[in-house]
Amino acid sequence: MDRPKEECGVFGMYDLDGGDVAATIYYGLFALQHRGQESCGIAVSDTGGPKGRVLSRKEMGLLNEVFTPEALEKLKGDIGVGHVRYSTAGSSTRENAQPLVLNYVKGTLGLAHNGNLINAPMLRHELEYTGAIFQTTIDSEVIAYHIARERLNCGSVEQAVGRAMKKIKGAYSLIVMSPRKLIGARDPFGFRPLCIGKRENAYILASETCALDTVGAEYVRDVLPGEIVTISPEKGIESDTSMCLPKEKQARCVFEYIYFSRPDSYFDGVSVYNSRILAGRYLAMDSPVEADLVVGVPESGNCAALGYSLQSGIPCGQAFVKNTYVGRTFIKPKQKNRESSVKVKLNVLREAVAGKRIIMIDDSIVRGTTSDRIVHMLREAGAKEVHMRVSSPPFLWPCYFGTDVPAREQLIAYRRSVEEICKIIGADSLAYLREERLEEIAGGLGICKGCFNGKYPMEPPGEDIRGSYER
Repeated sequence: MDRPKEECGVFGMYDLDGGDVAATIYYGLFALQHRGQESCGIAVSDTGGPKGRVLSRKEMGLLNEVFTPEALEKLKGDIGVGHVRYSTAGSSTRENAQPLVLNYVKGTLGLAHNGNLINAPMLRHELEYTGAIFQTTIDSEVIAYHIARERLNCGSVEQAVGRAMKKIKGAYSLIVMSPRKLIGARDPFGFRPLCIGKRENAYILASETCALDTVGAEYVRDVLPGEIVTISPEKGIESDTSMCLPKEKQARCVFEYIYFSRPDSYFDGVSVYNSRILAGRYLAMDSPVEADLVVGVPESGNCAALGYSLQSGIPCGQAFVKNTYVGRTFIKPKQKNRESSVKVKLNVLREAVAGKRIIMIDDSIVRGTTSDRIVHMLREAGAKEVHMRVSSPPFLWPCYFGTDVPAREQLIAYRRSVEEICKIIGADSLAYLREERLEEIAGGLGICKGCFNGKYPMEPPGEDIRGSYER
């Protein structure tokens, strides 16, 4: 589907009573599978065993394809970190799967990263000229190298993480596993989510609160933007907030609220479900139209459709049946038959739409390559009118911070008016969420709107370098 792609999901756990954590990490990652379906991995260590011994498994594919019960049984350890990946920078290969495990003079590091660095190519070249040999093409390895190098010159791994954070620029939520500590960190702008949970005497770090619910853990709090948290048996949770920015400078990715996160998650205390309901309500308030039925494009359009219905009084219904078995391995047809790839994923309920004026809610239009197909499918099924409403503003700029929004020339809204886009997709009317509504759906928190207005929270690279360090 023509949507911005998910980034990655991270999950870490430290059982202070010494219980094995691999199975819990697996189920936590399962709740985060929507954030990445290309590859996955788990690395664990036994803090009571030989120092620095790490057991790991990572492969291309979905969690249930990679981890059998037998594979999980072999991963014995009371501290561990896991990752599900979608590549926004660095090619999609097994070598780029995470977590990364580094063996160095101070022991081992296991690292899982969600986000994208804007200065990774420069840092990578600097490391290469001092003798570093890279095994991957991902920016996460640059972070791991810097943490390992800084650890040689300071007293603890958490201090090394802090020193590395002063060098890297961009979006990152990190979980770092050392032989005796679990560390979580967010970039100072807070682009990507990271939260803390607790289950009995075990601590958890996860991308979304829904993963805590899945494993029966209690939500403790979110890691603050710029904060480093360290979990150890001696001191529990320690916090370093020396890199935190004032709240007005924080810049969360607003697409976590619009699309990326599961609706049952909370991001920095704000309900994702309520954000999407609000987006739909605002669409109804700002762009009303007479119609018989409001429908959402599954899945992320459904909540906004409900919000539009609640505000407008127009009934909300189901127009699409989604084939949930079409995923990562789906073989796409050739370009001349590309409409069939949409029809395999979505089918229209004729009885629901025939003879009716339909308001169709979707979370975004990126390239516009599927919106026209879906509008056409509704008309084929007998819809009298199709009015499209989008629960985000038009994409006008690329994203450099971990969301796979392409170069401007590939965006349908670039150099086109809303009326022109409406004609291209074949709708009777089209309206987007107003940009000024974004802060409201994010609960008044600081957000990044760079992909909508070109105003990024930090200076973007001079050229689009995403993927330029692939080999």
